[in-house]
Amino acid sequence: MDQDDRDTLALILVLRRRRQQQQRQRIHWVHPIHRLRRTHGEFHRLVQELRLDNYQFQRYFRLSVEQFDDLLSRLLLNYIFCFFVFYRYLATGDSFRTISFSYRVGHCTVARIVGEVCKVIWDCLVDEFMPVPKKDDWRAIADRFLQEWNFPNCVGSIDGKHVVVQAPSNSGSLYYNYKHTFSIRLLAVVDANLVFRMVDVGGYGRNSDGGTLSNSPFGQALRDGTLDLPEDRVIPGAEDRGPMPYVFVADEAFPLRCNLMRPFPGTNLATGRRAFNYRLSRARLVVECAFGG
Repeated sequence: MDQDDRDTLALILVLRRRRQQQQRQRIHWVHPIHRLRRTHGEFHRLVQELRLDNYQFQRYFRLSVEQFDDLLSRLLLNYIFCFFVFYRYLATGDSFRTISFSYRVGHCTVARIVGEVCKVIWDCLVDEFMPVPKKDDWRAIADRFLQEWNFPNCVGSIDGKHVVVQAPSNSGSLYYNYKHTFSIRLLAVVDANLVFRMVDVGGYGRNSDGGTLSNSPFGQALRDGTLDLPEDRVIPGAEDRGPMPYVFVADEAFPLRCNLMRPFPGTNLATGRRAFNYRLSRARLVVECAFGG
């Protein structure tokens, strides 16, 4: 190895060592706009003033001060700032970038806050506001369906909705649906009073209603018989047919199962089947009304 080769090798080693040192010495850089968060950000200025005016506070967050504080007291949040950012996002539907300018944080920080607070709210409140029904609850729901919609042994109406999203990176056609948009699937079970009893969010947009049901925890519990449904019961006026199972009702996009009823297919149906489809359609309508359809 001649002198030139030695010099070249020494230079490479010096540059490599310098690069390693630079990687160890990470530079923390904060945008000048974000540095003024405590003096000019909405949380430290506008929000504190809004708390003195309940009407304006409610217009800003879609919650009263009392409701806001009550909900905050239930959650295990160490940083109140995150809760205000999250609810401003829910109240407006603005982009993460718009919220980030208002509260003077990075838009990636807003995205992380929204995801984390959503999880905290679900974990803390789901057992109180959306517990999985027990046998007595299912019976009460069925009694209400019979009273309101004239459909016996019905414990819920099922439907799925598309929630439009931006296509995640490298997701291909997983989220691309028949409406030619990208979405995730929301599956819901609604009772006779239009109350959501169970929900599942996160199925791929390209999945059908039946596929979404099969892949959801609710669908698996329905298939495995672990929903704690009551024992079969005789339908009023049809005592000769013996006890019948409790069922959920859905449209023709869902599969027919022992505990899942769908309409008879076709148009030229016998009178009895047309009457059944009419009754089922009325009972199933509650989930569409709950969705606002």
